[in-house]
Amino acid sequence: MRLPVPIPVLLLLVLARIAPGRSPSAAPPRVPANAVSDGDGVAVGSGPVLVEAYIDFQCPFCRAFELSSGDALRAMADEGLITLVFHPMDFLDHASTNHYSSRAASASGCASDAGRFSEYARALFANQPPEGGPGLTDEQLVELGVAIGITDPAFAESVPRHPYVPWADWVTQRALARGVSGTPTTLVEGVPVPANARAIAEAVAAVVR
Repeated sequence: MRLPVPIPVLLLLVLARIAPGRSPSAAPPRVPANAVSDGDGVAVGSGPVLVEAYIDFQCPFCRAFELSSGDALRAMADEGLITLVFHPMDFLDHASTNHYSSRAASASGCASDAGRFSEYARALFANQPPEGGPGLTDEQLVELGVAIGITDPAFAESVPRHPYVPWADWVTQRALARGVSGTPTTLVEGVPVPANARAIAEAVAAVVR
């Protein structure tokens, strides 16, 4: 039986992936549809204020952030107040027995190709598996997409191929180079703010005053 990797060890494993001053590797050969211009995340909405969320689909704190604040942030995006950019990381890949973080991030890219990233991300968090186990299977990741209305056969065909695993790793390397050392990390116009809807809304309001 494989025991969960302690969080301090996880931090060492992740931080060791990119040394200070070292640039991330070259961009992956493929990024999801609806990615931002540099490919480093998926945009929801197109408002004037940039709000970024660095997340890991295996992270229980990210799940709490999504369930407490996700709807409010998406409402701000829908109202045209913000551009909400999600950066799916594979920060906790070692907290599962089959690299769930990177597989889930890849599946979220497939959902973005189908135009349903936001809904799929919420479904991933609502159905988040416990740390230390195998995570959801590829078949279950496909089923989540079907449950939220993704009917394009390309989604079901793409998920098991893990096409966006290199993308998730690249997003993670760029995040670490930027100084992101944990998830969730949220920024408003590049400035870190607490990962809750109220703090983010206050920071957005301060920008537009």
